[in-house]
Amino acid sequence: MFHFSDFGLETDLIVLIALGLIVVLLIMCIVLLAKNSGLRKRYDGFMADADGRSLEKSFQKRFENMEFITEKLKEMDDHIDRIDANLLKTYQKIGIVKYDAFKQIGGSLSFVLALLTKSNDGFILNCMHSNTEGCYTYVKEVKQGEAFVTLSDEELQALEEAKNNGE
Repeated sequence: MFHFSDFGLETDLIVLIALGLIVVLLIMCIVLLAKNSGLRKRYDGFMADADGRSLEKSFQKRFENMEFITEKLKEMDDHIDRIDANLLKTYQKIGIVKYDAFKQIGGSLSFVLALLTKSNDGFILNCMHSNTEGCYTYVKEVKQGEAFVTLSDEELQALEEAKNNGE
């Protein structure tokens, strides 16, 4: 038979140590129960929102919102693609040169305006002003940066300025 006294231990001491361990374990159980209770309250609050709806309904609403946002994002992407395609057709390169068309008669009121798209298509507008004879306006078509009629020095300068303006 087993006796504590064989090992030099008193039975009273062993009982006191065992009681101490039981008290410590009891305190730990109470602390764990309190923490579990708090966690349970937070869990219950998480599972049901203020209106009493379940978490599943809340997730379902969020997913519906995400689908709506995804749909709107696709619409916006399509819209931006259409804008980008149209932007290529707009006049976005400009060149302008002011000059005196009739040397000492009209002043520097004459001008050449070159308007080009991104692919260098567009036109050259030449407005020649004279104090005595009025104003003459000419339009010359430009395709891929080239005009198929003879250009004056001012028109060439405005065209080059416009082609270099968009780069």
